[in-house]
Amino acid sequence: MNTDRLEGSAQNLAGKAQEGFGNLTGDEGHQAEGMSRQAAGRVQEVYGEARDYAQHAGERVVRQVEQQPVTALLVAGAIGFVLGLMTARR
Repeated sequence: MNTDRLEGSAQNLAGKAQEGFGNLTGDEGHQAEGMSRQAAGRVQEVYGEARDYAQHAGERVVRQVEQQPVTALLVAGAIGFVLGLMTARR
């Protein structure tokens, strides 16, 4: 878990508390600001989750390349060949 996920969760929690305070006092400004903080916190959490996923995916690719270097080389060559064909036709 990275800092974006932790900070996003904290911001989301603070937003819920602020919205609850606004509901309790009838202050629409606090309600709106609380909902805004919750949304920003959730966005930051999702960003953190995406970063974690990308990091783990990269680690899996590295591990796969280390285990099967010839296959990785063939796949990279095939991708390069296809990209070359796609750009040569233009």
